[in-house]
Amino acid sequence: MKLIGRYDSPYVRRVGVTLHVLEQPFEHVPLSPFSQVIEFRKHAAIGRMPVLILDSGETLIESAAILDHLDEIAGPSAALIPSGGPERRRSLKILACATAACDKAIAINYERRRPVERILDDWIERCRTQLDAAFAELESFHLELRGHRRLQQIEITTACAYAYVRRVEPDAVQAKRYPWLERLSSACELRQQFLACPQ
Repeated sequence: MKLIGRYDSPYVRRVGVTLHVLEQPFEHVPLSPFSQVIEFRKHAAIGRMPVLILDSGETLIESAAILDHLDEIAGPSAALIPSGGPERRRSLKILACATAACDKAIAINYERRRPVERILDDWIERCRTQLDAAFAELESFHLELRGHRRLQQIEITTACAYAYVRRVEPDAVQAKRYPWLERLSSACELRQQFLACPQ
């Protein structure tokens, strides 16, 4: 398999970490949909990261769809998202909060790249309110790694989201604001699977 995209994207990174957790061999091709747009669009015409090229040559896009495929090939006993019931619904809610935080941090980051006179402060404030709400919800789940058990997708995605926001919107994760998320992130970043996918 080939994973196309850069690990500075939390969506690419969560797929890369997942591939390592599931011990699926893959080649990482760190193309940018911005600075290497022509080459990138050869793999994904819409220019969206990540892209996973299967050994068959089939191409998958969008991280949630890729993660669903990886769970399918891992099988029910090794899948990183529960297959059904309350635990699956809880996991999907956590994943939705984590990706919402990423989406809002990305929107803020892009807005700040506009010429100063065209930046919409109200839009940034709205996105920041949603980002804060997503992290407050995640904090309420009290996610924490215990021992050396295998990572689950809720931990992978949440830690990738937290690291991304800490990098691009550091004011959103000031010290001691989210102690559970800080502990989870710190523990995950020490894992070999995360170290193999530096952002």
